[in-house]
Amino acid sequence: MVDENKNPWKTVKSKVTYDNSWIKVTENKTINAAGGDGIYGVVHFKNIAIGIIPLDEDYNTWLIGQYRYPLQAYSWEICEGGGLHTEDVLDAAKRELHEELGIKAENWTNIMDVHLSNSVSDEKGIIYIAKGLSYHTPEPEEGEVLQIKKIPFNTVFQMVMDGQLTDSLTISGILKTKLLIDKGAI
Repeated sequence: MVDENKNPWKTVKSKVTYDNSWIKVTENKTINAAGGDGIYGVVHFKNIAIGIIPLDEDYNTWLIGQYRYPLQAYSWEICEGGGLHTEDVLDAAKRELHEELGIKAENWTNIMDVHLSNSVSDEKGIIYIAKGLSYHTPEPEEGEVLQIKKIPFNTVFQMVMDGQLTDSLTISGILKTKLLIDKGAI
């Protein structure tokens, strides 16, 4: 039986190959879990990924569209942003919801914590549902060109099921929210 609390990997040598304000990439010479020599690149994210699903009284939500440079493609997603590890995550979520959609919420529910690509990265995501909404002017960050759609939640759920939405925070959050709605938990 495998001891789940014991790390079978051994790090022989580590070298930072890239570092900026958002990520740090480290190349590690290793002895892998099977005992062989290996190499492992790890991307460390300096922010926590935050996803917010605002729901109005009629169970409408919002999707945000923007061009995602790493994909070289346009992407529709839930409201997303980042918070420093030293920052209160809920405060960061509130800021992102206001910046991107111009929405403030009275009620917040943390519905899940996720690891977004744990084979190469330590990026953690936290997803909230926001309710009790009030509407204000969005204040997107410089460099953000966003398109906003207000859509019935069940339509967004169907978009996930049809493969139209591919962002991992969006898919995870929408599926969990659907389960919570169907249980009458929100």
